[in-house]
Amino acid sequence: MSRIHLHLLSDSTGETLENIAKAAIGAFENVEAVRHFWPMVRSEVHLDRIMEEIAANPGLVLFTLSNHQLRRRLETRCRALGLPHVAALDSVTDALSNILGQETRNRPGRKHILDEAYFARIDAIQFTIAHDDGVGHENWEEADIVLAGVSRASKTPTSIYLANRGYKTANIPLVLQSPPPQSLYSLKHPMVVGLTVSPERLVQIRRNRLLSLNQAPETSYVNIDKVQDELAFARRMFADNGWPVIDMTRRSIEEAAAAIINLFNDRVLAEGNDI
Repeated sequence: MSRIHLHLLSDSTGETLENIAKAAIGAFENVEAVRHFWPMVRSEVHLDRIMEEIAANPGLVLFTLSNHQLRRRLETRCRALGLPHVAALDSVTDALSNILGQETRNRPGRKHILDEAYFARIDAIQFTIAHDDGVGHENWEEADIVLAGVSRASKTPTSIYLANRGYKTANIPLVLQSPPPQSLYSLKHPMVVGLTVSPERLVQIRRNRLLSLNQAPETSYVNIDKVQDELAFARRMFADNGWPVIDMTRRSIEEAAAAIINLFNDRVLAEGNDI
């Protein structure tokens, strides 16, 4: 297994760098990346302290610094130490600059915009946690997305992932013996998405859940016929209401969330074109 130190320097929250680093490392096998995270780097004194740590643990330096003086100082110090260093967004901004015919520039309000995005994401997370598993249905109209599906169809983890992307997400379990609130069928603002999964996979997930709780692994909850009835009930509801459906059988949470975000963006674009 290869081991590498990865230093991530940002003058903001550093979320972009974290995502870039995670995606890049994921393209390689048998690599252990020791990530050193340095957010809010906005002064030379702070940068100099960080450089001491980088010198003690040499590796690849990734950075997004809008302050040209700090950036030059970082690059000079990295060259002196013989360390590879990459401005993570340069290729993208250069390409956009060529296409748009504009030079990039630092705008005083940019940090304020980033702060607003951060607080919007926190608001989405708080909303999502408060509206998990059918709770707070009277506030669903405030949601961006509502996920519906049978028990153990990955509604909660998908909701949390979407919330971390800034989408207020509620979710509702669909139970044969307990119809969902009538308000689910009259929502205007949120996009309702159905989550489904193959019966065999769902039985496996539910059985593992029961075992993890030290409960009997053979109940009606994991009976294949009962599970098929539940899924058929959910599919009819999705079809009757024209809700888009995401099959979770072979999808990771990240893949499912990406598909849902694409659906949401398409819906927003269509609504914009209708105006």
